Amino acid sequence: MHDYDTFRFDSKAEMLEKSEQYWNPDKTRFWSDSGVDLVIDRREGYLLWDMDGRRLIDVHLNGGTYNLGHRNPEVVGAVKAAMDQFDIGNHHFPSLGRTALAEALISTAPEGLTKVAYASGGGEAIDIAIKSARHATQKRKIVSIVKAYHGHTGLAVATGDDRFSKLFLADRPAEFPQVPFNDIAAMEHALSGRDVAAVIMETIPATYGFPLPQPGYLEQVKVICEKYGALYIADEVQTGLMRTGELWAIAKHNIAPDILVTGKGLSGGIYPIAAVLLSEQSGAWLREDGFGHISTFGGAELGCVAALKTLEISNRPEVRSMVHYIADLVGSGLQEVQAAHPEWFTAIRQNGVVLGLEFAHPEGAKFVMRELYQLGVWAIFSTLDPRVLQYKPGILMAPDLVEELLDRTSLAIARAAHTAAGSGRKAS
Repeated sequence: MHDYDTFRFDSKAEMLEKSEQYWNPDKTRFWSDSGVDLVIDRREGYLLWDMDGRRLIDVHLNGGTYNLGHRNPEVVGAVKAAMDQFDIGNHHFPSLGRTALAEALISTAPEGLTKVAYASGGGEAIDIAIKSARHATQKRKIVSIVKAYHGHTGLAVATGDDRFSKLFLADRPAEFPQVPFNDIAAMEHALSGRDVAAVIMETIPATYGFPLPQPGYLEQVKVICEKYGALYIADEVQTGLMRTGELWAIAKHNIAPDILVTGKGLSGGIYPIAAVLLSEQSGAWLREDGFGHISTFGGAELGCVAALKTLEISNRPEVRSMVHYIADLVGSGLQEVQAAHPEWFTAIRQNGVVLGLEFAHPEGAKFVMRELYQLGVWAIFSTLDPRVLQYKPGILMAPDLVEELLDRTSLAIARAAHTAAGSGRKAS
């Protein structure tokens, strides 16, 4: 019996059966069929325990939600203390928590961002960003990258891969054209008609497997946006909050975006919250009609407390130094692994602790993911490029855990190379 006080299950098998029946049949079956029968039970720091007691090092982090680890004691403590006074608050009125967090976010933001609007999650925040850009420019088109991912809500899903937009009849290429990543000529052509409200880009496209922008690419996109009167939306939902060694990855490119979106890690993994940072131009609707976007749970005051503590921890000088140390340790360790399997483990895409590991098989990351799971590591393949494994150590990961992670990763990659070779695909 697995008793969680308010609910209980006799076994993992029973739980999975009910998950398929009542929650999400396809996703439940997908993971079981993939050899990943994970049902997360206890979690602490960068470790997970399955219902069966299996211990796993988490380098998926739910897309970076757990940058500071699961149930970070400082964030948990802040929220527990806040519950003696706060709840979600009332979205209609000036708010203690929302105002304090907005001030803190703007104080850390790239130059020119002056206002904050709140959402309960990243997809909703992207919707706010798109609506803000359309209002500011009085244009409809939003340009994104082929194989982009910005969430699954109404407008956000239209900016992403057509696998998801077509499912819900949200594929509108006339309003949401896409161009290849790192193709500056295609970007300029898309904006040359002066009918584009904004370009939206993840600073490093996550679900596409973290391909890195070519030197100067993002900077040129910003120049083109200014040339043709389009706004630049920086989606920092997965790349922000010190994951690249800077609080916002876009800062490494000396770009001041017109809109910046943050989520996932902003919550500390404790209470849902996301935010949209707006310039005076893109945030004009907040002065004209502050009821233009309403979100009952957006900017919930308990979420603001979690975010304030998360932001403070992430900004500590010792944390910045730790990120650079972890990045160097992981990067050098993976280079040694790659040197042992150069024809199989073909590339390391890295910016700080944002890593994509590329393999010489159309679904190579799935082979590695399964081996890692068996060896006690949880990492996930890139949905829109399954050659690439998303590999995301936490920004507070202790050196001994990093060493254990690298040892297990080395063995998993060797095993996956052998499995892939046995399947008739290229490996060494």
